[in-house]
Amino acid sequence: MPDQAMPTLHDIVSARPHVSRFLTPTPLYHYATLSELLGAQVWVKHENHQPIGAFKVRGGLNLAASLSLAERQTGLFTASTGNHGQSIAFAARAFDLDATIVVPQGANPGKVAAMRGLGAQVIFHGSDFDVAREWAMNMAGERGGHFVGPTDEPLIHGVGTYALEILEALPDVQAIIVPVGAGSGVCGTSIVAKSINPRIEVFGAQSAQAPAMQRSWQAGELLTAPMNTFAEGIATRVPFANTQRIMRRYLDDFLLVNDEAIEEAILLLLQHTHNLAEGAGAVPLAAALKHKERLAGKNVVLVLSGGNLSIERLRQILAKHSSK
Repeated sequence: MPDQAMPTLHDIVSARPHVSRFLTPTPLYHYATLSELLGAQVWVKHENHQPIGAFKVRGGLNLAASLSLAERQTGLFTASTGNHGQSIAFAARAFDLDATIVVPQGANPGKVAAMRGLGAQVIFHGSDFDVAREWAMNMAGERGGHFVGPTDEPLIHGVGTYALEILEALPDVQAIIVPVGAGSGVCGTSIVAKSINPRIEVFGAQSAQAPAMQRSWQAGELLTAPMNTFAEGIATRVPFANTQRIMRRYLDDFLLVNDEAIEEAILLLLQHTHNLAEGAGAVPLAAALKHKERLAGKNVVLVLSGGNLSIERLRQILAKHSSK
């Protein structure tokens, strides 16, 4: 695909009115104790403060706003482990659309309840996100609906608006660390950051127990990988071509951390920021701690992408790490 088809800063700026119609900017807070821990000046972008508890709501709103009349009438179909589905459900309610969301068996019950509470039809199918996604695509085709993939460009444009907020609030940011699942967040962030100031370093971060996107980025080709992470927001075993293409152009590095470190980062965020992070939302801190020498003395933003951690999972993490 030619470079001119690459999403641009203009696309993200154009998405902003669709997002700001429903959402206010999320906080960017500086934390002295995290700064001391990392040997850098550390800010956290609190996308966990969104109405659905996660950044993806921005993308859903922009996508819904960009639909044609015919697409609005056929309804939206998608698959999700939770946050993307909540985004589509939230946007569907905002624009009075029907939404059908396929989730894998064992999906986060709080996220499922939130999707249903927003008016979406939720169907359980398959062992993981990638199986659910294939089934949802087939269902949309059979019913003549509009399938929304997790990396559709209007989603990237919408979620990129949080990066605009980061640079407006902290123009001298030097490094931004973003969790990577399908890649919409890191793509939107890197397009904004590199377009405004190419010296800003943008790092993607992912669980070593679900490294398909990192391995694909590193190899320069699409590679599947085992998926065994507890962090459902970054739990994919299949890479996505369009986000890989953007990351290869803009991303400075792609960091892997073990689930154990992600769990510890959840507790550190709870302790230092008094915010609950889900696994995906804690990955940037885990990566920053692992690579703190690369960040020493810099102005660093950690994107806390979501806070939808189940109570049961939090209990397990507390029990596991309190004994150490």
